[in-house]
Amino acid sequence: QVQLVESGGGLVQAGGSLRLSCAASARTFNRYNTGWFRQAPGKEREFVAAISSMSGANTHYADSVKGRFTISRDNAKNTVYLQMNSLNPEDTAVYYCALDLSTTVQNMGISRACCDYWGQGTQVTVSS
Repeated sequence: QVQLVESGGGLVQAGGSLRLSCAASARTFNRYNTGWFRQAPGKEREFVAAISSMSGANTHYADSVKGRFTISRDNAKNTVYLQMNSLNPEDTAVYYCALDLSTTVQNMGISRACCDYWGQGTQVTVSS
């Protein structure tokens, strides 16, 4: 069983930045496509960003975060990151990371079958 532990959330003012981390226990972490999702109060969970397995050559972002958020991975540390800049109150949510062996980066946001493993989430609150 793979365990994912997110960290780095917190309270930040609008315009500020945060970097989320997701540490995975999987020995084969580098084989997994990895994504970040978020869920705001009263809303459905939504896709944020995804990065392909191995070198992470392919990335995909939701339109709402494109140009502000950057996803990256460090396979040596079994960790995926989400650098969030220019945060606004609409970014307030619980952020979850997820791993999937078969769902492509482009489909992680639309596939109901995604994902194999999920973390417990980390709260991000952006004040105006």
